[in-house]
Parts: sequence; structure tokens; C-alpha cells
Amino acid sequence: MPETLPDIRLLLSVLVPLAGALLVMAAGRRPNLREACSFVAALGLFGLTISMLPAVLAGKTLSFTVLTLLPGLSVSLRADALSMIFALPASFLWVLTVFYSAGYMRGLAEHAQTRFSACFALTLFGAAGVAFSDNLLTLYLFYEIVSVCTYPLVAHHQDAEGYEGGRKYLVYLTGAAKALLLPAIVGVYVLVGNVDFAHGVRNGILGNAGQGAVTALYVAFLLGFAKNAVMPFHNWLPSAMVAPTPVSALLHAVAVVKVGVFSTVRVMLSVFGVDCMDALNLGLPTAAFVSITILGASVIALSKDDLKARLAYSTVSQLSYVILGVSMLTPDAVAGGLFHIANHAFAKITLFFCAGAIYVAAHKKKISKMGGLGRAMPFTFGAFALASLSMIGVPPVGGFVSKWYMLLGALDARAFGVLAVLLASTVLNVAYFAPVVYGGFFGKPPSGGEDGGHGGTQASGGLAEAHPAMLIPLCITAIISVAIGFYPDIFFHLADVLRPHP
Repeated sequence: MPETLPDIRLLLSVLVPLAGALLVMAAGRRPNLREACSFVAALGLFGLTISMLPAVLAGKTLSFTVLTLLPGLSVSLRADALSMIFALPASFLWVLTVFYSAGYMRGLAEHAQTRFSACFALTLFGAAGVAFSDNLLTLYLFYEIVSVCTYPLVAHHQDAEGYEGGRKYLVYLTGAAKALLLPAIVGVYVLVGNVDFAHGVRNGILGNAGQGAVTALYVAFLLGFAKNAVMPFHNWLPSAMVAPTPVSALLHAVAVVKVGVFSTVRVMLSVFGVDCMDALNLGLPTAAFVSITILGASVIALSKDDLKARLAYSTVSQLSYVILGVSMLTPDAVAGGLFHIANHAFAKITLFFCAGAIYVAAHKKKISKMGGLGRAMPFTFGAFALASLSMIGVPPVGGFVSKWYMLLGALDARAFGVLAVLLASTVLNVAYFAPVVYGGFFGKPPSGGEDGGHGGTQASGGLAEAHPAMLIPLCITAIISVAIGFYPDIFFHLADVLRPHP
């Protein structure tokens, strides 16, 4: 068992985004002050997360108990290797998203920008709480905070489409949490007398509980964390695309869906444990189940002409890679699945940043209308191309690393069906990403009457790159999505701590 040290930085990491939200609301209609408050809060969260990294890399676990309700039932926080795999990308990407959101919201003169920024900070408050949760109760509380605080973001436009998307979002996520997660958490408490996460991944906390009860709890957790977008509980995610693009980026890369897969993986490794899942034969059936999502969502993505809709179904597919890797229960597969949390965060946020930049600069949403835009917006489409390579898994970018380790894990587990799914899904990735990049650089330019740009630097044909506040963050995230393929050391060191070594 690793050394556990009390550390108040955990509490501060959760409180900083909350304080940021309050300061944003106090700033009100002063946009520069409002964005400054968001930036300072984002920087504070990232700084606190980074400051805890050396201790975690040294094999220590940091903890802080906020409130004890009953024996074995408390609101408490923990920083360990799995926490950091989620918290590091999320906190860093919030810093960049502050600048991007300012450029997007001001470029389109969006309404309710103060509410938008406050809810954004509150969502990161919830995400930080999920990342640093020490038990199922704390995880559930912050999981629900994320659901509630993102509803105003999804319904931001306050029109019929926005309210319908927001309603579906809440019904799916809070409904599944109430109907499945709460009973499952109560079931764990009844069986073992506590809901604390285990230290290490081999042995969970359920011990010798009955096979039927444990299997039922496992299914309830897998489906109850509906933010993981596993089919058939995925439809909330494409419906949430009515939100502004920075929200889509938040939903798909930084917070919401990562909260879903992180929570699922945390329960798989820290509640059930590798040995329990292996003994009850839960691993490969889970891999087969999520493979349906990987392939099905990829096929649906091919049919979408709206760029954000295509990216949404891509997210549905890519999220299940994380669960797929962990469910194979081999050291390489688990490492590849966990690494994909970070890889997907940087690559997918780049793709959504690019989609927003295209809309602000050229007012285009349909892929069929983007022919030739890459020649006028080379940085935006170049960044999209790099992030696409990472999603596809082309060597040596980040996506290749995660898929390579999952392939090795599938061979170790003799899961040749999973191997076929990984290869088939890669071909489908090419099929739905390549037309966007090819059409942008080599397609027929759009007619002059449809070009209407917004506030960018003028380019050929009257088109323009988006404002630098949007352009610079998407270039940074695109570069990182490539760089982590060359330098995956930090995330792999963290993942190595979690590998189920014999």
C-alpha cells in the first residue's frame, strides 16, 4: 500500500474553480475583468495540480477528509496516479479554453457571457472534485454537480432546440445516475461497510461478496455513468451539440465525457479490481459490449455532414477505447486505455476548436461547404489535420501510442476479436476525418456570396483565419497532440503505477 499523506492542496484544488465562478459573477458586464478572473482560476487549478505531481510520481498518495458522515462514509479527496491522468489535461486545457472562449463569444457577440463563464468554472469545480474523489460518495456528489452546472451551457441559446438538447442532456445523465448509480453505491456500502476506493488495482474493496450481486453492481455502474456515452445511453451527447463550440469542446474533451470514462475506470480498478473482474469474467464481455459503440458510432459519423455532429459521434466512439483498454485487464492494454484519456483530450479539443474557428471566420457548419477553406485558413485546417492523425492513430503521434498498447494488450489477452475491432475502427476513423482535411485543402472553393467572415485577418477570396485568441490555443493543442506521441513519459509513468503487474 502506498504512503498516504494529508494535503490541503486537494481542498484548494476544488475550491479554486468555485472561487473563480463567484468572481466571474461579481465581475458581471466587465468582460476583461471577467476573463481575467477565469484565467487566474484556471491557472491556479493547473498550478496546484502540477505541484502535487512530484509526490504522486514518487508513489505517494495525498488525501484530505472534508467531512465524515458515518463510519465508512465521508466526503474526502485523494490524489493518486489515476487522478493525475485526468486532472493534468483538464486543468491545463481550461487555461487555453478561457482564451478561446473569449475570442469565440466576443466574435459572435453571444449573449449571457457572464453566465457562460461562471458555469464553465463551476463545471471545472465539479470535474476537479471527480478527479480527486477518494470514495464513491464524493465521486457521486461531484459527478452530479457537473451534470447540473453544464445544463445552462447546453441550453445557452435559449431557443427550442437548445432547451430540447438541454432537457435530453439532463434526463439521460441525472436519470441514469439516480436509477443506477445511487442504488449501486448503496449496494456496495451494504456489502462491505464502506465506499472507499482501494489502493492499487489488483484487489478491489468487494472481497468475497457474492458473484451475482457483484455482477449486478458492475452492470449498474457501467450503465449508470452515462457520461461515458456507451450505447444505448449515448444520444444525449450529439443532442448537446446545440451548445456554443467552446461548450462542445468542454463536453467532449475537457470535463463532461472525461468525467464519465474516468469514473467508469475508477470504479473498474478501485472498487472491483482486476482480480475480481478476471475471476467473474467481466473483462472481455465488457470489451465486446463497448466494441459495439466503437464501430456503431464510427459508422454513424460517416453519415454526418455537419462537422460538430461528425465530431460528436467520433467522441462517442473514441471514449469507449478507454473502457476497452482497461477491460482487457492486461498491463499493456490498461496502460493504453489510460493514456488515451490524455491523448483524446488534446486531440479532440483541437478538432472542436477548429470547428468553432471555421464557424466564426467563415460561418460554415457543413463539411460539404468547406471546400477550399484550408487554403484561406491553413493554420486551422493544419491543426485539424494533426489532431485527426492522432485520432486515427498514425505513428508517431499520441493516438498511435494508445492504440499500439491496446493492440499489444489484445494480443496478450488473445482477444483477436478486439484486435479486429481496433483495426476496423482505425479504417473508419480515416474514412470520416480524411474528407474534411482533403476537401479543405484541395476541394472546390465556396462561392463568394457565402463567405462572410467575422473579425479575422483577411485572406484570399475574402476569407480569414479566426481571431488570434482562438487560433493560438488550437495551434498549441494540435502541437501537444503530436508531442505526447514523442514524449509520453509523464502519462505512461502514471499509467505504469496502475498497471496490473503479476
